[in-house]
Amino acid sequence: MQVVKRGLFIVFEGLDRSGKSTQSKMLASYLENELQVPVKSICFPNRESVSGKTLNQYLQNRDMKYPDEAIHLIFAANRWEMRDQILSDLKSGITLICDRYAFSGVAYSAAKGLDFEWCKNPDRGLVKPDLTFFIDANAETIKSRSDYGSERYERVEFQKKVSESYGKFKQEAEADEHWVTVQADGKSIEEMHSEILDKFIKYRESQSEGCDDLDKLAGALFVEQK
Repeated sequence: MQVVKRGLFIVFEGLDRSGKSTQSKMLASYLENELQVPVKSICFPNRESVSGKTLNQYLQNRDMKYPDEAIHLIFAANRWEMRDQILSDLKSGITLICDRYAFSGVAYSAAKGLDFEWCKNPDRGLVKPDLTFFIDANAETIKSRSDYGSERYERVEFQKKVSESYGKFKQEAEADEHWVTVQADGKSIEEMHSEILDKFIKYRESQSEGCDDLDKLAGALFVEQK
């Protein structure tokens, strides 16, 4: 019997309208069409789940009130709802391309003034991504993009605070090959895609002997490795 090689878990992070959704779709298309890799695209929040329907209303209705701590926990619950499906897909050999993950949850809640480490707690033990692409875009630059401001968090001053929160992840990940910062300002969509593709292929080749055991990554997010 042929052993199915597990899929990779690739996450895209960044500010609202930074281009992460476009880049995640382009990478998924390349892997599927050029490399014939089984691919599934997912995003958070998953607005179709029980918690996701509440989050969709919250994001689109600025008059809807929740304590910041409570909404943070609902976002985290939304990710936990998908944990078993993520593991099942990866074990089946499907590579997952994910638009936003727990890093967003922490960065956005910390931007509201919540403690950064506290914000990590509800997501500790989720599946750790194999590779995370952070699309680093200036908040002032992206405010002119189409439909900016249509959802709750799309305000320049708040996005600047989110960028500062993401900066803590960047500092933590300086020596981590699993976190890649991609500068967006001054680059075309095609230039960014080329850079992301280059980083992905090099990572994939570096894992030719076998990527980290999935069981080890299954509960590794935000957990310090001994």
